[in-house]
Amino acid sequence: MLDLVFLTKEDGLLMGPISRVLGWILNGIYEFLALFTDNVNGIGIANIALCIILFTIIVKMLMLPLTIKQQKSTKLSAQMSPELTAINEKYKGKTDEASRRKMQMETQAIYDKYGTNPMVGCLTLLISLPILFALYRVIYAIPAYINDVYDMYKLAANAIQGVEGYAETLANFVKDASLAGVPVEKFVGYDVGVLTEKNVIDVLSKCNEDTWATLFAAFPSISTQLKQYSEPIIHVHKFIGGLNVLNNPVMNGNYLSIGVLVPILSAALQFLQSKLTTASNKKDGKEEPAMAGMKSMNIFLPIMSGFICFMMPIGAGLYWIISSLVQIVQQIFINRYMDKITVEELIEKNQAKRAKKLKKMGIDSGNKMAQVAKTSTKSIEVEEIKSTKDYANLSGKKYDTDSTSANGAEESTNEEKTEVPVSGSISSYANILKNRNQK
Repeated sequence: MLDLVFLTKEDGLLMGPISRVLGWILNGIYEFLALFTDNVNGIGIANIALCIILFTIIVKMLMLPLTIKQQKSTKLSAQMSPELTAINEKYKGKTDEASRRKMQMETQAIYDKYGTNPMVGCLTLLISLPILFALYRVIYAIPAYINDVYDMYKLAANAIQGVEGYAETLANFVKDASLAGVPVEKFVGYDVGVLTEKNVIDVLSKCNEDTWATLFAAFPSISTQLKQYSEPIIHVHKFIGGLNVLNNPVMNGNYLSIGVLVPILSAALQFLQSKLTTASNKKDGKEEPAMAGMKSMNIFLPIMSGFICFMMPIGAGLYWIISSLVQIVQQIFINRYMDKITVEELIEKNQAKRAKKLKKMGIDSGNKMAQVAKTSTKSIEVEEIKSTKDYANLSGKKYDTDSTSANGAEESTNEEKTEVPVSGSISSYANILKNRNQK
């Protein structure tokens, strides 16, 4: 059984704190706008649509440092790509341990050279995704985070709770109004005809202008009260052109409604945003192969989001529109900023940050990383020689590493010449097996 649905604030270890912070921001915006409201005449600018617009702008501005960091990482990746590709080609098809270790060290040397690491882009994405998910959670649970809006719904909910048999009537209303995703029958207390205040608000928060009219008919004894309580709720959800952020863009199959512009604008702006982002990731006027592969996704995703907006409330589409507009403006300035920064400057800053971090760890940076890489490479070569000696020792014969000529033939000194089977050959393995059998 469910106690709460939409009014349940996110309490997860990761999403919970983020949702609460975003909820405080949204509630603060609404309360600030409410200061300019004339309570006598009911005129003011406290409005859910305006809150969503300001809320989206503020959150996107807070995420701007992450966006810039991602762009810098992408620019360095474009510069590093040819070198990393060369390393991959160099060790292509080599699966032995020594080759893999050499490949890893040479790859790490490239990242050290540019003062970055392969996890930078992933880390930025891992930070931004929880914020994005929490943002959706807050927008879809407006009454749970805006106190004044909750109080508006509370009056209507308390009036409904005073009607005998309201739980069953409310369940029938949900079916008649086709309010998807509100399982009244699963609410705690429904089996005994009792619902919590928040359960009732869960249902009411899904109502738009048309479904409010259906609700009045379902509760005729309090229809006058419900009309009175619904007026401020409908008012704060109104938008340009009489649109309601709780309504779908297409109401009753009316494709001539101004609401149809919401999904169209959403798709168009997301496409423009992807074009600007792709343009910033070109190197010397040429598009990187990895980015070229994203072209189809940059076309498919905006079209898909447009179709999704047709099925969702206008409030969700409004968020996508404002989000894309803010990101387009940000991307224009980011592109100009990134054009003024050379890769050498990025590398210098990254190296300075890296040196500072190493210093805190008590490590003298300097050229130590390069020296370690060289030393490690030499150690691998030595290990390869040692492994060859081991084969020779197993066969019971001497091996002189300095006795190999340019053509690969082994030469003896003044001592007696000893033939050593080539490491990895059939004869070397035969000698190993022979000695094992003798032992």
